[in-house]
Amino acid sequence: MRNFTKYFMTLWLCGATQLTIAENATEVAGYTIHHNAITTDSLTPGVARAYNIQRSNSRGLITISVLKNQPNATGIPVKAEITVNATNLNGQLRSIKVREINEGGAIYYIGDFHISNEETLNFELEVTPVGDTKTYKANLTQDFFVE
Repeated sequence: MRNFTKYFMTLWLCGATQLTIAENATEVAGYTIHHNAITTDSLTPGVARAYNIQRSNSRGLITISVLKNQPNATGIPVKAEITVNATNLNGQLRSIKVREINEGGAIYYIGDFHISNEETLNFELEVTPVGDTKTYKANLTQDFFVE
């Protein structure tokens, strides 16, 4: 997994192109929580294989990273306890299990889940950075279109 940065950047770029390059980040007391959701069929086969993700237009993927803000710097990746819940417009709630990817100083969390055509999901993230006692919330809304 020496090419982690390349794979993860591909992950983010896939999401950025689908979302017309939207910045999905939440600033909270001393941290920036980056979050994005995409369909897994937009991943390259190599990225999907490397992270054991099923490529499908009926599967979604959420990616999360937590950076501790540093003056005049991009931030330091930190580990965190993360809980993700998603609610669709019918009020159906689903819990999304995320797993940590930690390689060479980069720390990310990913979780995959089932989606339906024209489904809008409202994600609520609860993030507790390691070493911090406070839990921070972030929200993301994403429309999914299955072709």
